[in-house]
Amino acid sequence: MTWYAALGAVEQGLVYGIMVIGVYLTFRVLDFPDLTVDGSLPLGAAISALAISQGLNPYLSLGLAVTGGFLAGVVTAVLNTRFRILHLLASILTMIALYSVNIRIMGGPNIALLGSETVFDSAIALGVPGQYAGILIFGLLALFVTALIIWFLGTEIGHAILATGDNPKMITSLGVNTHTIIIIGVGLSNALVALSGALVAQNQGAADVGMGVGTIIAGLASVIIGETLFGGRSIARAIIAALLGSIVYRLAIALALGLKIGSFSFNPSDLNLITSLLVISALVSPALKKRIMAR
Repeated sequence: MTWYAALGAVEQGLVYGIMVIGVYLTFRVLDFPDLTVDGSLPLGAAISALAISQGLNPYLSLGLAVTGGFLAGVVTAVLNTRFRILHLLASILTMIALYSVNIRIMGGPNIALLGSETVFDSAIALGVPGQYAGILIFGLLALFVTALIIWFLGTEIGHAILATGDNPKMITSLGVNTHTIIIIGVGLSNALVALSGALVAQNQGAADVGMGVGTIIAGLASVIIGETLFGGRSIARAIIAALLGSIVYRLAIALALGLKIGSFSFNPSDLNLITSLLVISALVSPALKKRIMAR
């Protein structure tokens, strides 16, 4: 793997790490399987790309993307809590609806940002080389989001979210409305996913309606890899592990795609296979380690 490929993998790991933290909030903290993320990631990209193409400041477009993602998560949570639709089905319904919504926002299946101002221009204006602008911006935003979520989960509302995912009956007996907490948690999760999508769109120079396919798989794989390699004995450590897991996941994919054994090599179309193998390895390795240590 070349230095350029490794740098690109770390860059992707950081920007998608924001999405992974969002996935962690629903799947691990709230115990809420949420497939909305496959639609909220391109939603954030579509909103940000449209706003920039209309002359809006790229940083302000991130705020609009976060708002759109939050509302998408709220729809899923309301379908589940108010209308008693199974959380998995509710998220699938929202994800399907977002496909049409994203096309409506962009006015087509995609929208280009070539020649438009992005968040990277500010770093380049300060003298940062173009190839390092992305990793700098993504790194700062990923660290900011990580610190913000760790702080938020330490607040009263954050504790309520943790308790709702851990023991909803107990927290209900204390007078907490778990429906409201679920709405806030799922909304926050999808807001982070939409933020990630907006940054990816600005980095790639385009937003596409199909860019969210496989988001949930990549998110879960990163969470599992992070937990396996770095542990999660505390919430702060678990959030950081999710971010690091995203970086390791992208590095592993880059390494696999560059691997050649004789005439055999992986193709980009093998991405799902590589992801499956990584997740299986992450899930099996703790048990294998215990057996080896026992022997």
